[in-house]
Amino acid sequence: MKAKHYLSSLAFVLAAGLSFPAVAQDTIKIGELNSYKSQPAFLDPYKKGMELALEEVNAKGGVNGKKIELIIRDDGGNPGEAVRVAEELVTREGVVMIAGTFLSHIGLAVTNFAGQKKVFFLAAEPLTDKITWENGNKYTYRLRATTYMQTAMLMPAAIAAKKKRWALVYPNFEYGQSAVQNFKAMLQKAQPDVEFVTEQAPPLGKVDAGAVAQAIDDAKPDAIFNVLFGPDLAKFVREGNTRGVFKDRTVVSLLSGEPEYLDPLGAEAPVGWVVTGYPWDKIKTPEHVAFLTAYQKKFNDYPRLGSVVGYSTIKSIAAGLAKTKGLDADSLVEAFKGLYVQSPFGPFQYRASDHQATMGAYVGKIALEKGKGTMDDIKYVDGASVLPGDNEVKKLRPASAN
Repeated sequence: MKAKHYLSSLAFVLAAGLSFPAVAQDTIKIGELNSYKSQPAFLDPYKKGMELALEEVNAKGGVNGKKIELIIRDDGGNPGEAVRVAEELVTREGVVMIAGTFLSHIGLAVTNFAGQKKVFFLAAEPLTDKITWENGNKYTYRLRATTYMQTAMLMPAAIAAKKKRWALVYPNFEYGQSAVQNFKAMLQKAQPDVEFVTEQAPPLGKVDAGAVAQAIDDAKPDAIFNVLFGPDLAKFVREGNTRGVFKDRTVVSLLSGEPEYLDPLGAEAPVGWVVTGYPWDKIKTPEHVAFLTAYQKKFNDYPRLGSVVGYSTIKSIAAGLAKTKGLDADSLVEAFKGLYVQSPFGPFQYRASDHQATMGAYVGKIALEKGKGTMDDIKYVDGASVLPGDNEVKKLRPASAN
């Protein structure tokens, strides 16, 4: 009965974004901040994934006899607010580390905070390469595959298409800018005669989809590289379908195979796009089947990519805590160097050279099944296979970051 009461209380805490008083000697406090209000499609499943992993860890006695207590806060979708919340978690709540963030510019702000204040930060989701390379610091690690990594995963299909005239469409903030910069550099290296005939970069969440789709069609590209996500993606796809923008054109697209963004499109899903994503119903590995079974049993729902990221975030934290000799930031930094973690996608490692995890992603083509978008012709790409080697990392990352 006590265990049941504890888990019920924990579920309430996670759902409400609240915390409850901790007994210092019995728990380890972890602070988590994210854009829950502004990005619910990804972060509601993310929170559920964290809850499932936390329940599993604590049901086994926690880490070294201490249970993990998660204190969740919303960062307001604003870098300044995110830094204020991070400061509050550290100074007022007394957390031993912070984790989370979704949008790249917010992740960068918290990365900077972690470096200045010497606080351990596990960036769960933000994709910009700067977090672990250009703006990397000793105290920041990152879980999810970066824009560079996911763009590299799509590059074989882009090169194989042998298209000369490309259109680019992306949200005009750090994530979109980084993805397009990587795509251009990689494709130009493989295909020097490539032309980029138009770039459409609407503000995040404010896309004029009709105008963007028409501008792309007017440029008469042979192929399109898309980086839009969320409601912006749905609007763009619908307007593009209406105008026939995608007909007879190769489209490669970051993130568009994730259920969070594919499901809202229903039968309008753009068949044939080459995407990174999460075909949850087609992954038959033992690790994923176990995760899927537990997730469906607890939530009576299927997982999204956010669920996997949230789950793997807590599993990473638990693995790091189990390895560390202390709870201070420097001890945590050392514990995460070379740390192996088991995830629904299989084992991955946090690289010592740049603090980037090697968790990969699935690549495939969008297909329709029973009136819903899904991924077909899928392949898992190990993150380690699309990351630069340690010698190259030395050129990308400040020496002080290690």
